[in-house]
Amino acid sequence: MIINHPILGPRDAQEFVYLGDASLINRPDGLTASPAEMHDYVYLRDNPAGLHRELWYHEQGDRSWLVVTRNTVTHEITKVEMARDVARSMGRSK
Repeated sequence: MIINHPILGPRDAQEFVYLGDASLINRPDGLTASPAEMHDYVYLRDNPAGLHRELWYHEQGDRSWLVVTRNTVTHEITKVEMARDVARSMGRSK
């Protein structure tokens, strides 16, 4: 599978580490979140068939974090974004 890195161009998926659902970017505040909110954040994940936004880490490259929109049935990648840009668009600084 080839991931078209927004800065470096097409890269083999073996350079990356899959880290799960991209909704992990939206972490609740550990000081103010309820135990139920933290439990849901840590343990509950969707397992969709079809388009899914995922976090990938470019471990063997520039060590960037990406949000990859991928069809989990066909493995077709439809969009690749820098995770920092996604986080900023959600109103988070990191």
